[in-house]
Amino acid sequence: MEIRSNLNVIASTLPAHVTLVAVSKTKSIAMINEAYAAGHRDFGENKVQEMVDKHDKLPQDIRWHMIGHVQRNKVKYMAPFVHMIHGVDSFKLLKEIDKQACKQDRIISCLLQIKIAKEDTKFGMSKDEALKLLKSEELADLRHVHIKGLMGMGTFTSDQAVIRDEFRFLKNCVSTFKPLERSNLHFDVISMGMSADYQLAIEEGSTMIRVGSSIFGSRQ
Repeated sequence: MEIRSNLNVIASTLPAHVTLVAVSKTKSIAMINEAYAAGHRDFGENKVQEMVDKHDKLPQDIRWHMIGHVQRNKVKYMAPFVHMIHGVDSFKLLKEIDKQACKQDRIISCLLQIKIAKEDTKFGMSKDEALKLLKSEELADLRHVHIKGLMGMGTFTSDQAVIRDEFRFLKNCVSTFKPLERSNLHFDVISMGMSADYQLAIEEGSTMIRVGSSIFGSRQ
């Protein structure tokens, strides 16, 4: 029952407009089922194959979020069911998602990943690269993707000021991009904040947090 109580504790602190994605990577089917039984429906995975395997074994009304780095050749495996792809970091990837979504007669929700951390290990586009993509005429041709907002990963540090600045930068990107909105392009979702820093992220405008260890315990 620990998972249920952890979910309840977190949910009780969240504003109504914030979506909690339970990061279930490496977690067992039994643990995910426990969270599901508690009423939770949004789960995040960072490997396509693991998500596909779990999708096949778990209730079909789960909303699966791909939160890890995505290789283009793996998109086709999740295209039939994925709810949202958070880590879109290139036009080539977006085009592949559109192609595979078209084959499934679906529109797949995507977030552009902006590199907000100074660490080299983090993926993502610069603000200028994202702006170029969003202004491109080719984007209008993609009929099977819907960009719903931005995602960012803060630096792995205990320095709250550094993390706050990075989250603030992502929020500012949204303000810059907002005038470009059209039918397949909106900025309603700001996916930032994890177990250690989600409260800070919400203060800075996050509408979606990705929490794993605070729900399921530390990594197995």
